[in-house]
Amino acid sequence: MADIDRVRELLHGASKVVVFTGAGVSAESGIPTFRDALTGLWSNYEAESLATEAGFTADPSLVWRWYASRRAAIRQCEPNAAYHAITRLQSRVDTTVVTQNVDGLHARAGAKDPIELHGNIVRARCFAGCGWRGDVDALEAVDPGVPPHCPRCDAHARPDVVWFGERLSEVAWARAEAACRAADVCLVIGTSGLVHPAAGLPALARSAGASIVVIGPEATRLDDIAEVVLRGRAGEVLPLLVS
Repeated sequence: MADIDRVRELLHGASKVVVFTGAGVSAESGIPTFRDALTGLWSNYEAESLATEAGFTADPSLVWRWYASRRAAIRQCEPNAAYHAITRLQSRVDTTVVTQNVDGLHARAGAKDPIELHGNIVRARCFAGCGWRGDVDALEAVDPGVPPHCPRCDAHARPDVVWFGERLSEVAWARAEAACRAADVCLVIGTSGLVHPAAGLPALARSAGASIVVIGPEATRLDDIAEVVLRGRAGEVLPLLVS
């Protein structure tokens, strides 16, 4: 309880907080990580064939079906207690949510304007790059196994996520960097700290003077820069911090 009390003190004295989340938080809601989802009919495919521009160019239908199956699985899941605790934290202190997850659970839990570094699986955008973006459900597809077309230029639509080899959104990255530089406390939740460049954000916050708190059941690459490490499931630890 001493560590819990210490983090409560840090949050109570903070003017600005960053919450940085990874796949571990979603896993507590039953959402498998990208590679863990390569089971069943998809077990014979390499991740790179399903999540690269080259893979989509080679077989748009295959990639679209893969993401449709993931969207269907995500819709069966609900935000867990950690997501709701983060939303409550936003109501009490100026808190920016930065996530590596693409499932949209932060928004579904009521979080305000989460920064989605790797995009959102329920959105689509133009594969040709005309600039169109929209909800997948708003697109009309004659065959759910065939990628719909961009309503602006009639090219294929693609999932609005960051594929292997692609750069993060410059706008999202700039917002995340600014939030980390301004933060007094950075809560790092459910991430191994292995996926770059996103994993560099807690270190940026630390270098700018923020107190780093790592929350998760297992050791991470970011434990060494943390002022406090709370071992446990996010859905159990977060509610204690904001109770």
